[in-house]
Amino acid sequence: MASIVVVGTSLGGLSALSRLLDAMPGDFSLPLAIVQHRGKTEDDALVRLLGSQTSLPVCEPNDKDPLEPGRVYLAPADYHLLVEPASIALSTAPPRNFARPSIDYLFESAAVSHGSGVIALLLTGSNHDGAAGCQQVKARGGRVFVEDPATAHSSAMPASAIAAGAADVVLPLPKLCERLVSVCK
Repeated sequence: MASIVVVGTSLGGLSALSRLLDAMPGDFSLPLAIVQHRGKTEDDALVRLLGSQTSLPVCEPNDKDPLEPGRVYLAPADYHLLVEPASIALSTAPPRNFARPSIDYLFESAAVSHGSGVIALLLTGSNHDGAAGCQQVKARGGRVFVEDPATAHSSAMPASAIAAGAADVVLPLPKLCERLVSVCK
């Protein structure tokens, strides 16, 4: 049974995240942790924008904030977002795949702390961040949903996860959103 949804995206991610959050019902019962690659000094405008797309509360968490059902946790600018069994952790470890926050760090921490309860979504992006994390999620019994590279704004990141053999489901974003909601009911 799913216990957490982790999402990673980069180039084209704002549109993809807006569509994903718009598809989430108000009674969505799992925490969603999101890494969107972004600049080191960006303010909270992204939180406000994404919050306007959903009835779920969206926040940039503080270190050790509890994981709560139906809440969206967005990685703060220039921090890695990690999940523990019952809380969030923030890290300033060196960038990975040229990114801080890194999708791989988020996905790998979820795989370790939530095992088969993880559903990972890897969306549009222009590098290979997330592929190793998807492999870890899959290796620990979690499920990996990947946006179809043919319909993604930028195909490199989803194609990387598919090439690594880590994708359980590959669908265009609207169908991916439907599948996520269906699986989490």
